[in-house]
Amino acid sequence: MQRSFTILYTSLLGMCLGSSSSFPSNINIGGLFPTESHEYEVFRFALSHHQDIPKLVPQVDMVKMGNSFSMTYAFCSQFSKGVYAIIGLYDRKTVNMLMSFCGALHVCFVTPSFPIETANQFVIQLRPELQDALVGVIEHYGWTKFVYMYSSDSGLSVLQKVLDTAAERNWLVTSVNVETMTEASFLKVFQDLDKRKEGQIIIDCETERLTGILKKIVEQGKNAKSYHYILANLGFLDIDLTDLRKGGANITGFQLVNNSEPSVRIDGLTGHIQFNEKGRRTNYTVSVMELAPSGPKKVGYWNEDEKYVTTASFMKGSNETYGLQNRTYIVTTILESPYVMLKKNHEMLVGNDKYEGYIVELAAEIAKHVGYQYKLKIVSDGKYGARDPETKMWNGMVGELVYGKADVAVAPLTITLVREEVIDFSKPFMSLGISIMIKKPTKSKPGVFSFLDPLAYEIWMCIVFAYIGVSVVLFLVSRFSPYEWHAEDYEEGAEPQSPTQASASNGVQQGQAATQQNTNQQSLDQTNEFGIFNSLWFSLGAFMQQGCDISPRSLSGRIVGGVWWFFTLIIISSYTANLAAFLTVERMVSPIESAEDLAKQTEIAYGTLDAGSTKEFFRRSKIAVFEKMWSYMKAADPSVFVKTTDEGVMRVRKSKGKYAYLLESTMNEYIEQRKPCDTMKVGGNLDSKGYGIATPKGSLLRNPVNLAVLKLNEQGLLDKLKNKWWYDKGECGSGGGDSKDKTSALSLSNVAGVFYILIGGLGLAMLVALVEFCYKSRTESRRMKVSTARAAAASAAQAFHCSALDSGASAPYTELQSYGLYANNTQSINDAMRCSTLTRMSGNGSGGENGRILTHDFPKTVQTLPCMSHTASMGLGASGM
Repeated sequence: MQRSFTILYTSLLGMCLGSSSSFPSNINIGGLFPTESHEYEVFRFALSHHQDIPKLVPQVDMVKMGNSFSMTYAFCSQFSKGVYAIIGLYDRKTVNMLMSFCGALHVCFVTPSFPIETANQFVIQLRPELQDALVGVIEHYGWTKFVYMYSSDSGLSVLQKVLDTAAERNWLVTSVNVETMTEASFLKVFQDLDKRKEGQIIIDCETERLTGILKKIVEQGKNAKSYHYILANLGFLDIDLTDLRKGGANITGFQLVNNSEPSVRIDGLTGHIQFNEKGRRTNYTVSVMELAPSGPKKVGYWNEDEKYVTTASFMKGSNETYGLQNRTYIVTTILESPYVMLKKNHEMLVGNDKYEGYIVELAAEIAKHVGYQYKLKIVSDGKYGARDPETKMWNGMVGELVYGKADVAVAPLTITLVREEVIDFSKPFMSLGISIMIKKPTKSKPGVFSFLDPLAYEIWMCIVFAYIGVSVVLFLVSRFSPYEWHAEDYEEGAEPQSPTQASASNGVQQGQAATQQNTNQQSLDQTNEFGIFNSLWFSLGAFMQQGCDISPRSLSGRIVGGVWWFFTLIIISSYTANLAAFLTVERMVSPIESAEDLAKQTEIAYGTLDAGSTKEFFRRSKIAVFEKMWSYMKAADPSVFVKTTDEGVMRVRKSKGKYAYLLESTMNEYIEQRKPCDTMKVGGNLDSKGYGIATPKGSLLRNPVNLAVLKLNEQGLLDKLKNKWWYDKGECGSGGGDSKDKTSALSLSNVAGVFYILIGGLGLAMLVALVEFCYKSRTESRRMKVSTARAAAASAAQAFHCSALDSGASAPYTELQSYGLYANNTQSINDAMRCSTLTRMSGNGSGGENGRILTHDFPKTVQTLPCMSHTASMGLGASGM
């Protein structure tokens, strides 16, 4: 900028001197320049091109601009040499001194330095005033809140004009002096802007200082599209904006020198050159420039008559005046399965071809619908995006959007309030919620009595009580109902005797004559089959679906039987329907079923991803359960937060069930479908939210991307992509885990209890039979007046010998002798057994269980056993048996 002005004023002075013939052939021209300045070299270059008469003789002094003594000595030295004019620079420390000397000595001072308010007619200020042009641009963009960064050397006069206008139009202006600004204060300015969601900044300082400020802006990542800078400098094309342009920041500036027409010299490089009576430029035009993707572009101009005039159509607050297809956009994302994954042969691939996954295909579909080229870039810090509570800086993908390092974020990025304040989101492309991941508990082996599991313990108890109650009711109604009592002939079941039996029992029949006569008189008697034991037997047979040899005869008894049969039908059907599932599936008992279970205990630790939306959800939640969980998580030692999702999953798998990880349900479902299939999702979602595609504030991509997402959703492509990457590529079956367990055949452990009951029942039957045998032997020994051992031996011999006779063997005589019974006590045993039998057959004898008069102690089938045909050889009569 200084070099352009140096050419300007030397050319102007040369033309003025050359047009007058009254000047001498040599004219002394003074020069005051800073030490080692570029302005001096340019000054000499301009003089070397002026060869006309009069000849310009330079009288130059190199001085320190801020040293008043040095400037005074140089000015006086040049005045003593008879200079006609002095060309040079000044700063705020020496400007007043120079103005005073020029007015007192009538020496013209031509300067390109910043304009000042002065009435000295000997000072010619080549630089136009920028105040009015700057106010016009501010009004054009509609700014009402902005930061004004200025240098006290040059920006005070412009700042005063801006502040006066702000007071009139209620603008909120924050002024910052860049000379006193430290690194911390510089950072704080932008933190306040982020907090207030503002990004309008005006920078008014010289080119050298401006370059340093722009470098700091790039280093802090403040060159994002969310920021708009106005450079209050007349040399926009002289500023290096390469690094600032990479972030996509909106940059506006002013250009005075017209480099497009360097041959025009009538009006000058800066247009029409005219000064007023105070030595200031007037009737000039300033071009308004903006930084487009292809470089600086003129978008308007300002002059005193027309004010600000727009010459290009552009969006307010944005420099994107070109189509979306004219550049390659940076799409930031994150390595997260199944969203973005590296291919197995990614070392051999380049660009977007290295990646695969749900987000990779989604980004390609969106780019195809919107019509732009893109490049996938993995976020450098591996985070989604959160604001640091101390520095207030954003990290992760959100930070890359805020600070202009990326144009779009296509990733599993949750739409939240705090993120929406600094970036824009599209419509959700996937709905989800926070869920709980735990290690899959060890499958419980079926118990010995697992066949009882289909029905609850309470149901089994009710069935037992119902069984007893039905049996008792059946017993009572059978007793009270007259139709359950009936007459029975004791001889109707007797079978005719064979001739052998008749000849063998001739002696016995004579002794039974009297008794038989008494029996015939009472052959018909009232009997009831449903005693208490038979009622229990009937109810048990009906419940086991086996039936019974007796049935109710009365209406009341049949009603009891009918409702009991209906009851058992429903119970057995329900039991059978559930039995297969309980025997073939090994169930898992989960220690945690919901967030409430986690909050109530401290044995199982739980945490979230650090710097993510899940952590932010718990931090901001006002629900009591979630507040309690957040208090635990932030106070836990060691920390329960993890840096990546993979770290959280590995912690769940290695914790042996002592750590639960809180994450999005979509990721939870995906991991559950991947080997080693040892994690599971428990409970429902804790909230409801969605993933969206993010763009910087004010980005031109927002609306096209939003429409593309809606179109893909309506076409069903989003659901198709999810099924492809979640379930079609699953490794654990459709339901997660090892699906073979669900269809495995029954093992012995499943039905072991049934065998135990069978063995126990058989053993109990043998035990009861032994008790009955001992009891009967003791009873018979008392009746026969023999020892219990002899009676038991005789009964055992009789039982096993009958079995042998049934198989065709003969009963040797010596076998009974071995027991000492036949030789010594045969007659006494026969008499005792005959007496006992006749006594039981008499009408005065005791009846059976149900009031029936029993004829003998053995069932009817036993009476016809083949062993009974050999009683003659044993000395025992049939009646004795």
